[in-house]
Amino acid sequence: MLNDECGMMNEGKELPRGILNSSFSIQNYLLLLQKNPTMDTTKFDFLKGLHHDRFFLMAGPCVIEDESSPLFIAETLKNICQKLDIPLIFKGSYRKANRSRLDSFTGIGNEKALRVLEKIAKEFELPVVTDIHSAEEAAMAAEHVDILQIPAFLCRQTDLLVAAAKTGKAVNIKKGQFLSGEAMGFAVEKVRQSGNDKVMLTERGSMFGYQDLIVDYRNIAVMQKFEVPVILDVTHSLQQPNQSCGVTGGQPEMIGLIAKAGIAAGADGIFMEVHPEPKKAKSDGANMLRLDLAENLLKQLVRIKEAVTAS
Repeated sequence: MLNDECGMMNEGKELPRGILNSSFSIQNYLLLLQKNPTMDTTKFDFLKGLHHDRFFLMAGPCVIEDESSPLFIAETLKNICQKLDIPLIFKGSYRKANRSRLDSFTGIGNEKALRVLEKIAKEFELPVVTDIHSAEEAAMAAEHVDILQIPAFLCRQTDLLVAAAKTGKAVNIKKGQFLSGEAMGFAVEKVRQSGNDKVMLTERGSMFGYQDLIVDYRNIAVMQKFEVPVILDVTHSLQQPNQSCGVTGGQPEMIGLIAKAGIAAGADGIFMEVHPEPKKAKSDGANMLRLDLAENLLKQLVRIKEAVTAS
């Protein structure tokens, strides 16, 4: 019955080649890269200056920890990105709802953190993105930010997607660690059918056992078939969740590797959480990039993007 339903649902629709069979070879993958539609950035005001030989960057701390350090991070990132001609979107969660332990840090207060994000947007003239966790949060957060982000664990929550869509803000949906890239088409359609065509998708790794994640780079090309910008979340893809201590681990030494492969695979944007001192970060410090390492990595990514574009 399931196969019959899927057959009826897909009737008349062009699906990415090789997705529904086991012969998804490297040749098919390269064909996907070549045939992907050009990303339409006109609907995103903050991406209108994106050149064909550049990617955009979504970066910032995991969570707003205080009122001063996010401004320092934003200023540092903006200076780097201006030099490298990389469009920057500042990222910061105003609240962390998905924590392993009850005593884990969740934020400095909703309104206070949202005001910090709004200050960054105005002071540095940057678009900002933050997570929302329930339909009720959508309208509140939309008053302060440019993009509403749907966490990976919540990417199938219809009420949340519809509420985010109806704010009129751009919506960045993170692919669930338990979903294929192909399955994210349903999430995209929930937003579009709610009257909002400003959708972005983010690949953030797939569960590999209970305590590790791996990145299937084919998902970048697969999700680009939905004609949306596709971002690679580098730092969350390196998480090592479900640790016995209740604190998520990570492999930050692999950030460069994952990011470079993502640009080579055709990602439109890169997502990274950064912090001046990751060991002192109040959330996800184990997989963050130290802020002073960002410029060198971004320079390398620009060179790779230019080489890929020229080939």
